[in-house]
Amino acid sequence: MARLTSILDNDFYKFTMQYAVVKLFPKAKARYQFINRGKHAFPAGFAEKLREAINHMAELKLSKSEKSFFAKTCPYIDPTYFDFLQGYQYDPDEVTITQDGPNLEVHIEGYWYRTILWEVPVMALICELYYEVTGQERVSDKEVAQIVNDKMDKYDKLNITIADFGTRRRHSYAVHDLVIKALREHQSNTFIGTSNVHFAMKYKTKPIGTHAHEWFMFHAAKYGYKMANLLGLEHWADVYRGDLGIALSDTYTTEAFFKQFDKKLTKLFDGVRHDSGDPIEFAKMTIKHYESKGINPLNKTIIFSDGLDYEKVVKIVKFCDGKIGHSFGIGTDFTNDVGLKRMNIVLKMTEAYPDEGEWTPVIKLSDEPLKHTGDPEEIKMAMRFLNISDHA
Repeated sequence: MARLTSILDNDFYKFTMQYAVVKLFPKAKARYQFINRGKHAFPAGFAEKLREAINHMAELKLSKSEKSFFAKTCPYIDPTYFDFLQGYQYDPDEVTITQDGPNLEVHIEGYWYRTILWEVPVMALICELYYEVTGQERVSDKEVAQIVNDKMDKYDKLNITIADFGTRRRHSYAVHDLVIKALREHQSNTFIGTSNVHFAMKYKTKPIGTHAHEWFMFHAAKYGYKMANLLGLEHWADVYRGDLGIALSDTYTTEAFFKQFDKKLTKLFDGVRHDSGDPIEFAKMTIKHYESKGINPLNKTIIFSDGLDYEKVVKIVKFCDGKIGHSFGIGTDFTNDVGLKRMNIVLKMTEAYPDEGEWTPVIKLSDEPLKHTGDPEEIKMAMRFLNISDHA
């Protein structure tokens, strides 16, 4: 059955955020919840198998070679963090799993600096176990590699750079491994790295990422919606001093983000990441923002990462070429293109307990309304507070 074999089998931005949380918010707590967007029906006994896999994660430890790789790759992170990570151990008691018929519930609760690492591997395990227990057969290993190579042949002609962002909804570890191997062996400069630190180490490539929505969601719980983006970026810059300079823009809609993305931050950050809504409209808005600050958009980069496939990438490249820098993070179209229906699941922070205060609901106001997450009443309140219209 599905099992994780490395503590680094996780997205890079989980570790970079964990380091920032340890430094700035060591007393904060968080709650997360599994959201079954695709309405997948989980077979009887699924919860028990997932519990076994999660219990097994308590045995994962950072090895000396992993620690050495991580520290060498990220000189901007203090050595104390890698000592901390070497002593870190997953605590399965932080994860509650229940099943009622085909409905699966997963809740996570604990100190934020600890629970922050659960989201991605739990989602990866849910996906892999789901395909295992439902007995769905994927295409062969050879076909997996061929699919990747065929896609890369097309991407190469676009003169772009691409990273793998596919850990959380991958078909399985085995498929992810095949995909990164094929990407690495492909004869071009198109592939530049992966969000997965374990595979970055295994295949001697670059771990890629910065921060996720939960960084800003926590800041909203602590400082309020109107200050969440501004203080989230200020604190990020305080920790990383110019490194890891791609800002995530759509936690409370891109429109609200750009109102807080002042000239200092606009100059400091290397670019922004697009994760929801129309990519062309986002690019237009981003270019307009940079020009309004007297900055040449060609000196900045948009990382596009929202459900990409070749057709979407082509449209984006056609618009962005000659206007603004661009790169792409491709997820399930690499790691779950195996002839089966892809899973549509998320696992999001739902409440935060700042260092001083109380449990506070947190939400995400995506540029795509269907991707809003959190309590509906809290969403309405935040939209009123930020002057966001219903169609945003």
